[in-house]
Amino acid sequence: MKQDLILASSSAPRQMLMRNAGLVFSAIPADIDERAIDERLEKSGVSPQEVALELAKAKACAVSKLHPAAIVLGCDQTMALGSRVYHKPKDMDEAHSHLMSLSGKTHRLNSAAVLMKDGETIWQIVTTADLTVRTLTDDFVTRHLEKVGTKALTSVGAYQLEGEGIQLFTSIEGDYFTILGLSLLPLLEKLRELGVIDG
Repeated sequence: MKQDLILASSSAPRQMLMRNAGLVFSAIPADIDERAIDERLEKSGVSPQEVALELAKAKACAVSKLHPAAIVLGCDQTMALGSRVYHKPKDMDEAHSHLMSLSGKTHRLNSAAVLMKDGETIWQIVTTADLTVRTLTDDFVTRHLEKVGTKALTSVGAYQLEGEGIQLFTSIEGDYFTILGLSLLPLLEKLRELGVIDG
């Protein structure tokens, strides 16, 4: 008998990726204070990759405690430009500022995934992608944000690669799934190994 799989998130892109891959799962958002954990980790000087991994673990653990028999997937993603770690823009002005700060530079996305059962980590991974933004003008960014609207506030970088955000880039190194916030291929391999999905 296959084990239940729970995604500890309400993330629409992650749910879409999992559904499109044929996974059967429940989505239960973790009741944690992400921002507080994030700030504590950043103050302790850990890397953006470690921040993503610890947040993914916190999400998986919170849901795993409520559903100990299930396999729970926790995910998180951080974005960094050098030593600067970005957070979702609070408003359109901050989205504009984010995009202008990325202009002509390469930033890194770190996507972490953790599987837990009965509060214990049974698998974890962090994958990265490097994205180079073309040189942007103030006017272009203003027009771009007018087109995409408040969607810009739903991602850390204020862009959606699956939409018009692709126009911001000159090169991308890393897989599509990492960029959308879920290391899907390694996850599927592990779920086959665990017998959650057919091999």
